Amino acid sequence: METHKEDQMEQKKYNILFVCLGNICRSAAAEAVMKSILKKHNDERFYVDSAGILSYHQGEPADSRMRYFAGQRGYDVTSISRPVKGYDFEQFDIIIGMDDSNVEDLKERATTIEQESKIHKMTEFTTRTSATSVPDPYYGGNEGFERVMDLLEETCEGLYQYLIRTIYA
Repeated sequence: METHKEDQMEQKKYNILFVCLGNICRSAAAEAVMKSILKKHNDERFYVDSAGILSYHQGEPADSRMRYFAGQRGYDVTSISRPVKGYDFEQFDIIIGMDDSNVEDLKERATTIEQESKIHKMTEFTTRTSATSVPDPYYGGNEGFERVMDLLEETCEGLYQYLIRTIYA
């Protein structure tokens, strides 16, 4: 029997969803980085997933370049691409887009003010840089993937600290 991610989710946990355009680079890597941070802190209070605005890559693993650059830093990007679904707005406590376009697309899909209030941009959680988005590395070179990993390491740690301060204070 196939198990769906929504069936695996535990409502007692705080549910985090990372979103980018296709769910094969940025959001998939953010999921892996966040899971690593939670493991490092031995924190099991969270459920982490990722999705894409588009369904073009549905069912595919993350981009091989993203898996490579994440792997070089010790992260295992294992998610399989899926599109954002309507139920995500009910089941997730926070939904994080990687750039302004992702955030706007998510807001257009939200059907209530409560759902819209769950949407944030990844760079809201920067701690050291002044980055305003996590840029899509798909059509760029290796340096783009390295930059994404730098930003995700910083912002995922910032997100974790934010959640600890605000949710579990």
